[in-house]
Amino acid sequence: MSLKIRLARHGAKKKPFYRIVIADSRFKRDGRFIEKVGTYDPMLPCDSERRVTLLDDRIRYWLGTGALPTERVESFLVKAGLFVRSSQRIAVLENRKRLVEERKAAKSDAETAAVSAG
Repeated sequence: MSLKIRLARHGAKKKPFYRIVIADSRFKRDGRFIEKVGTYDPMLPCDSERRVTLLDDRIRYWLGTGALPTERVESFLVKAGLFVRSSQRIAVLENRKRLVEERKAAKSDAETAAVSAG
């Protein structure tokens, strides 16, 4: 059984609210889960203390049993000091940033060529 620490969406249309849950990776995003370990409310300001709430001891327990966080949850855990990114994950994130920058540069080059040709 592969455990994930991930977000489960709740809330109304255009007013999202997420629970941070421990779930088997085979379960649906908003379906069955094992335990609720926190919440995330993207409608609150970034500096609000209630934007992300975490149950530290339970998250440490599940990380110790082998549960892996998704990228978004991982960012919350890193900010809270509960998780340290591995060098492999850091390399993947840096590679993604590089690819995005290359795409932006290629797009701007194409636009410049189109303006000068037309």
